[in-house]
Amino acid sequence: MTAPDPRDLLLAAARDNAEWCDAVVRGHGPAGAFAPDAWASARRTPPLYPDAVTLAPGAPAAALAARIDTGGPGCSVKDSFADLDLAGEGFEVLFEARWIHRPAAAPVAAAGPRLEWAAVTDAAGLEDWEAAWDGERSTGLFHPGLPGRDIVFLAGRAGGRTVAGAVAHRGSGAVVGLSNLFAHDDADTDAVWAGALTAIAARWPELPVVGYESGDDLDAAVRAGFTPIGPLRVWLHTA
Repeated sequence: MTAPDPRDLLLAAARDNAEWCDAVVRGHGPAGAFAPDAWASARRTPPLYPDAVTLAPGAPAAALAARIDTGGPGCSVKDSFADLDLAGEGFEVLFEARWIHRPAAAPVAAAGPRLEWAAVTDAAGLEDWEAAWDGERSTGLFHPGLPGRDIVFLAGRAGGRTVAGAVAHRGSGAVVGLSNLFAHDDADTDAVWAGALTAIAARWPELPVVGYESGDDLDAAVRAGFTPIGPLRVWLHTA
């Protein structure tokens, strides 16, 4: 079997992530707009979600900044290929991370105590999931219409309580995006990665999994069978 081209994987990962961001944004108002170089929202996006995501290398910085609302606090750009210089547009680098890839049908190694994993299917379950993800309460960030065939909120439970979770997104490309993975103190991180990947493989066994992580979370992803495939940056408007 021919190994996938790393550049194609990067493009697919960036596209899937942009489509996931667009789905979240649509739950709060007008959707963003897709262009060959980037997805961008002319309206400020919800907290923790970028106002633009580049889809190809070489996106023009000034033109991209002109497509988003830099007047409101928290405006950010996901520089998917770590090749933008947005300092001249009033941005600073917020953090750096690595895109990751895991082949389809790769074996999942069991680790730590097993959790009961299930997909969120209703508004009450989504509220419970978001409260666990947030660590305090549900803020309504994730619209009740999001869970469905192509967007799966996975909840890992122990003793009837959600102690871990993740989001799996199947967009227009031939990948599944894994994001928003969390594990509370009483959940083993490696077991959470294994449980989420097992649940994804049960739904989309033929598709590779992509995402991005940094620091200890990147180390955990590598232990779970992911390979880093390229850098990204997130820029925050501060001027």
